[in-house]
Amino acid sequence: MAEIVFGFGTSHGPLLATPPHEWDLRANVDRKNKALAFGAGTYDFQQLYELRKNDHFEKQNTIDIRRERDVRCQQKLDVLGERLAAINPDALIIVGDDHHEWFLNDIQPTFSIFHGKTVFNRALTKEEEQQKIANGGAYSMKIYYPQRDEVYPCPSELASHVIAGTIQDDFDTTALGEQPNDSGVPRQLGHSYGFIYRRILKSKPVPLIPILVNTYYPPNQPTTRRCFEFGRAVARAVKSWPGKERVAVVASGGVSHFVIDEAFDWRVLNAMKARDYKALVAEPESYFRSGTSETKNWLVVAGMLAETNLEMELLDYVPCYRSEAGTGSGMAFATWQ
Repeated sequence: MAEIVFGFGTSHGPLLATPPHEWDLRANVDRKNKALAFGAGTYDFQQLYELRKNDHFEKQNTIDIRRERDVRCQQKLDVLGERLAAINPDALIIVGDDHHEWFLNDIQPTFSIFHGKTVFNRALTKEEEQQKIANGGAYSMKIYYPQRDEVYPCPSELASHVIAGTIQDDFDTTALGEQPNDSGVPRQLGHSYGFIYRRILKSKPVPLIPILVNTYYPPNQPTTRRCFEFGRAVARAVKSWPGKERVAVVASGGVSHFVIDEAFDWRVLNAMKARDYKALVAEPESYFRSGTSETKNWLVVAGMLAETNLEMELLDYVPCYRSEAGTGSGMAFATWQ
């Protein structure tokens, strides 16, 4: 039977490709945001600052601290790449979320699994590049998108088996047989997946099964418990596959952003490490909004790894603040071996 032999989780935010002295480019976006999610509340920038000013985040937003935290993040990303290369899995399951990259407003499945034979990580057109630059994404392009189209193989039969297994476990999983396209042009592979291939794998074509979780868009986001149980169903399906593939699983995204909530991040990470799944799924749904919703990708992977004997090692948790209101990204890096 197939076996899950390795797992890891990593943040994938654009600060990981942005020089520390340019983090203000993202902070300027925060200052215009009228819907900054923090805990159960929603605030504009000034309201958020008034709420959190006694925490003095400006002290964690100096260029020296930014540089130190950037170095820590880059070091841990390198460690993840080295450990994955040492495992050399036969297949890689990446659990991520879609930011209107494959799915648009016409349809947004709660859980979907790709079972085609290949996926494309398409190079951006000049128009797309200019649009991303205008939106402050100039630096992030290099960690998500290649200069030339890259084609990644997919273990189609294993993916189809996993879909069928989750259906037997009472999940109405959406089956994706082809990469969505517009007039024959494939839509861009989501950055949850491009980041893993570009930054962690250095474009090495390990066979990929993308799992897409709708963490962002109302009204059909899965609950924390549903995410965890879906992960368990995926793992059971992998183990029931008659082949001998060695499978690695990945949680891409999270943890708290665009407002950092260190208390939330530590609760979730500690619960996963301690295998305290009851506490993990008891986190209020209101905390999983905006970018922080991507933490549900970790819950899916935690469910998968709950079906194994692999132990979690938290490599680092790095709060990367970029404003006096506490906006930024909580960066987490972990492995299960």
